[in-house]
Amino acid sequence: MLPLGSTIGILGGGQLGRMMAMAAAQLGYRVIGYAPPGDNVMDEVCADFFANGWGDKAALAAFAAKCDVVTWEFENVPLSAVAAIPESRLCPHPRALETAQDRLKEKRFVEGLGGKPAPYMSVDSDRDLAMAMERIGAPGILKTARDGYDGKGQWRIGSLRDADSVRFPGKPCVYEGMVDFLAEFSVILVRAADGEVRFWDSTANVHRGGMLATSTLPAGDVIEAQVPAAREIARQTAEALNYVGVLTLEFFATADGPVFNEMAPRVHNSGHWTIEGAATSQFENHIRAVCTLPLGSTETRFETIELRNIVGPEALDAYAILAEDGEAHLHLYGKKEAREGRKMGHVTRVGKARA
Repeated sequence: MLPLGSTIGILGGGQLGRMMAMAAAQLGYRVIGYAPPGDNVMDEVCADFFANGWGDKAALAAFAAKCDVVTWEFENVPLSAVAAIPESRLCPHPRALETAQDRLKEKRFVEGLGGKPAPYMSVDSDRDLAMAMERIGAPGILKTARDGYDGKGQWRIGSLRDADSVRFPGKPCVYEGMVDFLAEFSVILVRAADGEVRFWDSTANVHRGGMLATSTLPAGDVIEAQVPAAREIARQTAEALNYVGVLTLEFFATADGPVFNEMAPRVHNSGHWTIEGAATSQFENHIRAVCTLPLGSTETRFETIELRNIVGPEALDAYAILAEDGEAHLHLYGKKEAREGRKMGHVTRVGKARA
């Protein structure tokens, strides 16, 4: 158990780290962050912040020396930077990053555990893309194997005729067949060092432009019927990685059962509702897990919950939400530039408390 007043280091400087730092402070821990210079909204709630490049080994060593444990807030932290941190202080283990940072490796990993991904093929050239489209068909989506998120690094191909307008981008990719799905959902769990696993309820997720727009509970009969099988895959994934902390797997609900989409070895946008809506939020339970504190209850506290992302210029009028709805819980991330397609915050609305 990490003693009161110990220091938690967080790699990354975004809103997920910001909310993790706030949860850590509530538990009496000191937090310092590390990320390249930029609009690092986490630094406002940290005791210290290292604004240095990922390749700055001296700065990483100085950062690690101040930390009792180090975790991360997004999955694209370079493995070379993570390697500069003593492995004994890292939580979760970096093998989770190694797996999640490569879509091909991720799909094969989950497939090896019995999970079912969408049809896919590795693409390393224009010829590979043509072969993948011929074998899998269209519509489909070409994704960079690494570094893509929130719809970035993705190209939708509606038909074989559209293929002429898409070219191999010069970096390893994966071509996926489009899934005929009934709904989208995520499984978010927390796993303790002793192997205890707890799940939050799965929300129905709606995406727009490759970015999460809303997450709602209850998720509906279609999703709820497929949650047990999806949870089993998520549990096996966590155990195979010997994972400690919050882990998220996204799924499509289909007529043939849950289809795995992608994994996020971190707290997740579709779990932000847990701040108000669950007995213990995903952020607090991640801190509890990496500090070897007892896990908190993941029970849902309300009969209905809706989370909605606030994107781009919409944030400029976000305070109007408070006037319209006295029960709305508004979270703004402190980002300076409200540009199109950028997550600026979220709002959570809860219904009647569960008996």
